[in-house]
Amino acid sequence: MALADYQQIHIIKCYLLKRPLPSSTDRKKFDHEFAISTSFHGIHNIAQNKSRVRKVIWLSVVLGSVSLLVWQIYSRLVNYFTWPTTTSIEVQYVEKIEFPAVTFCNLNRFQTEAASKFSIIFFLWDIVSKVLRLQEISANNTDSLETLNFVTSHQNFSITEFVKKNGFYLNQDTLLHCKFFGKPCGPKDFKHVFTEYGNCFTFNHGENIQSKNKVSLSGRGLKLLFNVHQEEFTDNPMPGFADAGIIFVIHSPKKEPQFDGLGLSSPVGMHARVTIRQLKTVHQEYPWGECNPDIKLKNFTTYNTYSCLKECKAQHIQRLCGCLPFLLPGNGVECDLLKHYNCVSPIVDHIEIKGLCTMGTHNSSCPVSCEETEYPATVSYSTFPSQKALKFLAKKLNQSQEYLRENLVNIEINYSDLNYKITQQQKAVSVPELLADVGGQLGLFCGASLITIIEIIEYILTNFYWILIFFLLKILEMVQRTSPPQAV
Repeated sequence: MALADYQQIHIIKCYLLKRPLPSSTDRKKFDHEFAISTSFHGIHNIAQNKSRVRKVIWLSVVLGSVSLLVWQIYSRLVNYFTWPTTTSIEVQYVEKIEFPAVTFCNLNRFQTEAASKFSIIFFLWDIVSKVLRLQEISANNTDSLETLNFVTSHQNFSITEFVKKNGFYLNQDTLLHCKFFGKPCGPKDFKHVFTEYGNCFTFNHGENIQSKNKVSLSGRGLKLLFNVHQEEFTDNPMPGFADAGIIFVIHSPKKEPQFDGLGLSSPVGMHARVTIRQLKTVHQEYPWGECNPDIKLKNFTTYNTYSCLKECKAQHIQRLCGCLPFLLPGNGVECDLLKHYNCVSPIVDHIEIKGLCTMGTHNSSCPVSCEETEYPATVSYSTFPSQKALKFLAKKLNQSQEYLRENLVNIEINYSDLNYKITQQQKAVSVPELLADVGGQLGLFCGASLITIIEIIEYILTNFYWILIFFLLKILEMVQRTSPPQAV
């Protein structure tokens, strides 16, 4: 060993010796003082009792209490990290409540004259609206060949303009009566939207003034009388559009209408009385729940899974096809019919098969929303109009009684009560509750507290410090013995 190294070791050894280790008597005295002064119950009984039997009894009591404490804390931690939740249901009674948006569509989507001259429109619209829901397209070879020939030779054909012009329309002829809480309304109060049912119209849309007003009377609401004009509108009965009447969906004014599996229908010659309630649901974020509060949509101000799925499909289609279907949100070049037939439709199937746009869980493309508002409805039907009313309306509208039976649809939407239900998912155990529980277990089994834990930590660190100094001195002595200094 070089002389310089030997000198450095000597300096370190002298520095450590300035902090002399306590003698065995001092260490015993330190241990005894800790035992009789600590706030950890039971230790001082072991240290002070001179009877060995009592010492053994108290030692057993302390070890048993510590064992139970460890088991209880372990079970509490295991329970906490399973992320348990509870669900609370609360009914809030209010003086005023917001009325929802309602979107109406005619079950017969296209005007008869246009459809007779252009029968391929049914197949074309099924292809275009496929982006909104997964639906089977007819595999008839004749239809496929006819469609392919059409989309190839009519690339400038705008199905958007065709449906808007030749689909269902809303005016004084189709909307015969409209009242919203006793005040008259009309077609100007509805906003046109495209859905899988073609032209649809939303009352109380987020852009309309009614959505900002809150209603204050239950048992009254929106009253509408439609004339579906069965002789003027038609549909292809093959895909399942064989009914006659109005289909509608009740949704939040901030949410897009979703008909797939959620639409309510009212057939002709019927009075549909719809009683609704407002239901607000609050989900916890992961890992307690499945929502993700950090997800924001580019084209919608409010997050919901349906809008998210539309954006997800739009992104994949725009990336793979280089265009954007007009039924999906976003900015981009609109897909023409040929793109819809050759690219968009196969890509939608690919998205469904590969699960590229999923919903529900926290790691899916579109997890459940953290807050959502729904309007569960109860619908009852009665024949409309009655025999006496039928004669009156036939005279007033200058139509036959048979015509009115086959074309009129009466819909009434009311709140059942001025209240809303909140279903809230909550954390079953919060961090403060966990700490309080652990603290309670410490106090119950050992009479301990946070101060006690600090005392124990101080005791352990002091002993660790003494042991560390002892071993360092031993190591330095061994180094000095095995490697005597050598002059250079």
